[in-house]
This record gives sequence, C-alpha cells and structure tokens, in this order.
Amino acid sequence: MEQLVGKLNDILWSQPIIYACLGIGLLFSILTRFLQVRHIKDMVKLMFQGKSSDAGVSSFQALSLALSGRVGTGNIAGTATAIAFGGPGAVFWMWTIAFIGASSAFIESTLAQIYKVKQDGQYRGGPAYYIEKGIGWKWYGTLFAIAALLAMSLLMPGIQSNSIALGLENAFSISPTITAIILVILLGVIIFGGVKRIATVAQYAVPFMALGYILLSLIIVAVNITELPSVLALIFKSAFALDSAFGGIVGLAISWGVKRGIYSNEAGQGTGPHAAAAAEVSHPAKQGLVQAFSVYIDTLLVCSATAFMILFTGMYNTQAADGTFIVNNLGDVAAGPAYTQAAIESVIPGFGAGFVAVALFFFAFTTIMAYYYIAETNIAYLTRGKSNKWPMIALKVVLLGATFYGAVKTADLAWALGDVGLGLMVWLNLVAILILAKPALVTLKDYEQQKKQGIDPVFDPVKLGIKNADYWVNEYEYQDDTPSSTKKNDQTFTS
Repeated sequence: MEQLVGKLNDILWSQPIIYACLGIGLLFSILTRFLQVRHIKDMVKLMFQGKSSDAGVSSFQALSLALSGRVGTGNIAGTATAIAFGGPGAVFWMWTIAFIGASSAFIESTLAQIYKVKQDGQYRGGPAYYIEKGIGWKWYGTLFAIAALLAMSLLMPGIQSNSIALGLENAFSISPTITAIILVILLGVIIFGGVKRIATVAQYAVPFMALGYILLSLIIVAVNITELPSVLALIFKSAFALDSAFGGIVGLAISWGVKRGIYSNEAGQGTGPHAAAAAEVSHPAKQGLVQAFSVYIDTLLVCSATAFMILFTGMYNTQAADGTFIVNNLGDVAAGPAYTQAAIESVIPGFGAGFVAVALFFFAFTTIMAYYYIAETNIAYLTRGKSNKWPMIALKVVLLGATFYGAVKTADLAWALGDVGLGLMVWLNLVAILILAKPALVTLKDYEQQKKQGIDPVFDPVKLGIKNADYWVNEYEYQDDTPSSTKKNDQTFTS
C-alpha cells in the first residue's frame, strides 16, 4: 500500500507540477497586474461587507469557511516537515507560493462566483461547475468532482485526525481511539446540521484559533528578538543556496516549500472556490479578493508563526536527501508538531505540548468540516436533478469513517494519502483555470472600472460577454447594503 501511494506521489508531485504552480501563479499575478498588492485595502474592507441570506452566507462566513480548510495541520505539522526536509529555505518558498498564489486564488474563486448555481435552495459552485459551464467539458467537470470527492471524504481527513490524535496523546496521554470517537461525535453533530451550521462554527472558531496562535508566536519571537537578523538571513540564504550548510538541498527547499505551501494555503488547488461560491455578493470579484487575502492569512501569518517559533528557538532537525542530518538539534524526534511543541517549551516550560495539542485540535477539526462541505458540493454536482438523500448520508458515513481510521493509523501513510488526493485536484484545476482565465480577468476589469466611477460594483455578465453565468442572468437581484451616508450613486439591478 505504502509503495503504491509513494509511486503515485512521485508522479503527481514531480518537478513539472512544482514549477507549474509557481509559473501559473506568476502568470496570473502579471495578468492581474499584481492585484495581491494593488487591492489589499479592498480585500480587508470586503471581508466585513455583505450579509448572509437563505441561500448563501456572508463574505466573512465564506472567508471563515475557506480559512477553516486552509488553516489546518499543514500550518503546524506541514511547516515543520518543510523545514525538516527542505531546510529553513523552504519557508521562503512557502511565502513565495503564497504571494503569487493569491492571484490564483482570486481567479478560481471569482470563477466560482461567476458560474455558481442556486441548487436545493442554496448556492453551489466550484471547479466542477465552472469547468462544465465555462469550458463546456462536462466529462472533465465530472472527473474533477470524483477526484475532489475521493480526496475530501476519503484521503485527506486522516491527515487532520491523525495530527489531532498524536497531539492529544503526547500532551494529555489520551488514547487515539478515544480521540477518534470524540472527533466522530462532534463532527457528526456539525455536518448533519448543513452548511449554515458549518459556516457558523467556522466564523467563531477560525479567528479565535488563528489569533491565539499568532499571539503566542509573537511572544516567542519577542523573547528571542536578538535572533531576528540571523533567522531572516538563514531563510533567504538557504532558499538560494547561499548558505554552506543548506546549499546542497536548495532543490528540496523549493520542492518542499511549494508542496507544503500549496497544501496549506490551497491556492490553485480547487478547494477554496467551493466556499467562495456560497457567498452572497453583488460582484464575483468581491469574493475573489476576499479569498485571495485568505491565502495571506494562512501562509504569511499562521505558517510564518510556526516557522518563526521553530527557527528562532532552533528547535528543529533538517535531513539531506540521503537521510543524514544537516542539523540535529532535537535528536530522534519525528518531523511535525513536536518541533513546535519543543519551541514553545523552550520559552514557556510545561506549556508547549498542551497548547500545540489544543491548537491542532481547532486547526484540524475545522479543516475536516471544510472537507465535508467541499465533498458535499461535489456530490450535489454529480447528482443534479436526482434525489441525493442517500449519497449524502453515504458521504457522511465515509468521511466519519476516514476520520476515525486516520486517528489510529500511522502518520506517514496519512500524509502520503493526503498528498495523492491533493495532487489529483491540483493537476485538474490548474488546467481549468488556465483555460478560463479570460472571464475572471474581464470580471476584475469590470470591478475596477465601477470602483473608479464611485459605485458599488454590480455584475452583469451579458454586458461583459460572459456566457452561461445563468444565476446572474436569471435569478440575481441586487440589494444595496451600502450605508446611505456613504452612497455616491443610487443603483438597482435586476436580471
């Protein structure tokens, strides 16, 4: 089993896909004139605008739902693993893929809004929908939906539950079996409540866990502030083979940094668009910008928090490709949450193991919630026009089973299976967003033109020549939520 999974990963995560992710992100950055810099102010403002409706959620709820998927065990265990096998330079490449990946996140999330549908009383959208409606390849949309369904329900939940179980066992000596049972019960209560309950839990849990984690990292950095120049120098030198110790693994630094960066922030992966489509907004570019900012929150803030805690305290090991240690500060300690625990323990004795276990619980648990929502959306796509009661029940059972199994199996196999699921989705989605870049770019230009006119942007796909955006043509009704004191132009739009 492990050999088969390893061979699949060698194919899915070969050098071409690593450089394709970087190249496509850079291409979109150029085509959007680096919107990730130009529109930062709008990104922040738009997070807190918009209201939920019977069919959709608010921009902030959609952001929280997307972040619950982005901010997971990859932010703790994944960042530590990148440093363990790619050296400190991997952190720079995680930052790089986050910066240029923000443009990819904008493109895919904007497409999700353009081609979303109102199905079973709620908004649905994502790669499968925009592939079929935007490109016209129903077979390809079906292929993505099947890949996403397998990845989200069967292959990837185990990574999250495994990290939770290991953290709680290490910190509180709780049996993985007990942890698995608790996870299944809590998760079952939430996912049987539907997307509204998932979004509600996410909007409170995600900001709480992220802010607490970042705050602790700032304390660790402050205590070791004299290390700041040397740590930053080490990251940049290691990324470009300018450091004598890590110069021989610069290829691994790029590979691990990009792979773990994509796993963490999900830019271009095709997961974020599912949450983006659920948002109630007047223009697709609005939610595209919000989702682009979520990549920054995930990697530039949360992943950096982990990296700085580890590097500032020196609590890490790094191995060369042949298995020999370049750095061995922790002895025989497995790469993962233990690095972060050791970093916190070095500053606050007796606190590290427990804190990381709790952080992992929140990070990973909310990610499994997001996985369920993504899987549910793809079930909805595959069963359109048919009764999906039993497929939805089967999905819940499979995901809960995968969560339980992941909590009690070996970590190496859990990560390997997760990488297979992620790789399948990345390959399929990158091709789709390359083909569909034009509608997203036209939508961005329209948003910018309306902003220059001083009006709240409203989307009219007919005017822009975008076909098959059926929801916006047949069902959307514009509702102005802008306070009257700030309005510059009254407008209504009904299609």
